[in-house]
Amino acid sequence: MLSATNMQPRDVDTKDRDAVRTEVAQIYRELFPDGSPQFVDDAFKWIVDAFEGRFDGYQPVDAKYHDLEHTLQGTLAFARLLKGYSSARARPELTRRAFELGLLAILLHDTGYLKERSDPEGTGAKYTLVHVTRSAEFAKKLLAENKFSPAEVHAVQNMIRCTGVNTDLASIPFHDDLERQVGFALGTADLLGQMAAPDYIEKLQTLYQEFEEANRYGGKKSTEMFASADELRRKTPEFWEKYVLPKIENDFRGLYRFLAVASGRNPYIERIEANISRLRRELKATAG
Repeated sequence: MLSATNMQPRDVDTKDRDAVRTEVAQIYRELFPDGSPQFVDDAFKWIVDAFEGRFDGYQPVDAKYHDLEHTLQGTLAFARLLKGYSSARARPELTRRAFELGLLAILLHDTGYLKERSDPEGTGAKYTLVHVTRSAEFAKKLLAENKFSPAEVHAVQNMIRCTGVNTDLASIPFHDDLERQVGFALGTADLLGQMAAPDYIEKLQTLYQEFEEANRYGGKKSTEMFASADELRRKTPEFWEKYVLPKIENDFRGLYRFLAVASGRNPYIERIEANISRLRRELKATAG
């Protein structure tokens, strides 16, 4: 059953990694009082180290849109969604280990943008078309180094695959329905976390630059739908209405509803719709 069970979430600056970590740790403690006191701190440290170039063989992240803040936006939305899911006593019941593996998956889901130290060309944006596969491979390295079992690594990789734009979700070999639910929550949070950001519209220019670099390096027309950043802006309302909304409602089983607060309002959906309305006004003013 879907219900609005969260209190109104307080504002958290996703540019502040410590603020996001603190919020996620609080949610973890509320849901699992017997959980590891260090788990969230350790998970955040691993990912911050990776993005800042302290993982063996990799450079700091240099993609401008898919940066650490982008990951933190999704991570915050993910933890809040699972809090709503657990508070509503949805089934299958959320376990501590499923939450932990899901947290690792959302933190690792864009590590595919990281370049190896031997890679001198371009930015990590050139890997846009293959970043999901690269993220799953990076996750395997990091988790194996930290003594996670093969089954746990596989679960994290399955969840990461839910973020692929064209992924056939039915082909992902989930171990069970809970793993699938957490993966779908991850895919939902990845989309909503970034689109609800107050500067999402301003960042569309940067997102287009990543697409354009992927096109130059990838040998495929990753930007064939967008001849320019202006065209990306013009098509973003349609992306929301024709891709994201059906995706989160149908493919991801409507789990976004667990982000609703006690009043029934969904702050993430409201902020996205405000962004889309503002973009429409700007487009109309430019056209007029």
